Amino acid sequence: MTEPSLSRRTSFPLAGGPAELVGAFAVEDTPDGLTPRRLPADTHHLLDPMTAMAQKGPSGVRVAFRTDSPFVELITMPTGISMPEIQGAARTPMVDLLVDGELCQSLEVEGGRTRVMRLADRSVIELIEGPAATFRFDALGTATKAVELWLQPMGEVAVQELKLAPGATLEPPHDERPRWIHYGSSISQCSEATSPARVWPGVASRIANVHLTSLGLGGSCHLDQYVARTIRDTPAEVISMKLGINVVNAASLIERTFTPALHGLVDTVRDGHPLTPIVLASPILCPAAEDRPGPTVARDGVLEAVGDPAGLARGALTLRRIRELVRNCVAVRKARGDANLHYLDGLELFDEDDKDDLPDGLHPNGAGYERMGERFAALVFGDGGLVPAAALQR
Repeated sequence: MTEPSLSRRTSFPLAGGPAELVGAFAVEDTPDGLTPRRLPADTHHLLDPMTAMAQKGPSGVRVAFRTDSPFVELITMPTGISMPEIQGAARTPMVDLLVDGELCQSLEVEGGRTRVMRLADRSVIELIEGPAATFRFDALGTATKAVELWLQPMGEVAVQELKLAPGATLEPPHDERPRWIHYGSSISQCSEATSPARVWPGVASRIANVHLTSLGLGGSCHLDQYVARTIRDTPAEVISMKLGINVVNAASLIERTFTPALHGLVDTVRDGHPLTPIVLASPILCPAAEDRPGPTVARDGVLEAVGDPAGLARGALTLRRIRELVRNCVAVRKARGDANLHYLDGLELFDEDDKDDLPDGLHPNGAGYERMGERFAALVFGDGGLVPAAALQR
């Protein structure tokens, strides 16, 4: 008897099938396998190269199902991204195993391909080919259990095959946890996380026992309306948006345009979620951009802000000013009756005392991300938090 398997050529649908790709808004059936995308297909023609690349990175995306199989094997074709100017070689492919909501194992294997890319325009300098990667988790027992296989947060992953023990059951996931959508930057995509499920939104979701959909888009959190419409049209019991750092990084908005863009973002989300709790979070610590405007550049692996300080008089933005503007947006809307809109100061997640875990001056390391997740869970979802998870209902 051969081992039962699911491949892209038989049945591996996004929803309603025996196993699901959770956390993706679209799935492309490519020659390499089923490839998740974290923005809907009808937005893809709108995306600039950076956002197109970021939404291919499956941060928070997982293969979810229920089974009594004593082992689970996932075969993928991962594609790592290497940008020599900022991060050196691509990381080894990794998958995290969660059983009944508990992080049980992180498995790192050789395999996959690497795109060596130029930072400035995201063009491919070199494509290094490699074989498919096989992740096998054993000694899982024969009781029926909820399984999630979390994929790497950056690059691209094509899912080729899922294998179980002969005769094992395979059922769809049964997840009734409150649904949380989070929108943010690379600091929410978390390519530096220790492992896929240790991205800080993943840490927070496990502590709070909520269902995560991550729109952490590296370099691409610019209050875009296609993201607002995506959130508007997606069921959720709680929404968070961590905003501002990419606006300074790219100097993409000034004070005159940032404020209406922020209100417009909230307006669009509110069109679909008139009463859903929304948390607007401001940026965490970034020493170079606290008081000097962007744009920012990486020099010798450390971020520098290179904007002209004289631009502050014309509305150029620093992180300190963005925190004030986000706080003011929440205050104005609360005064007009939006009792379910809340402000979270990003410095409560990661501040000056944490800067030893900010190696490039912008992105926390793995330990920093885990601490951010723990703090977010307490400040937002904990008892006495902004949106206590115990009070959320699906």
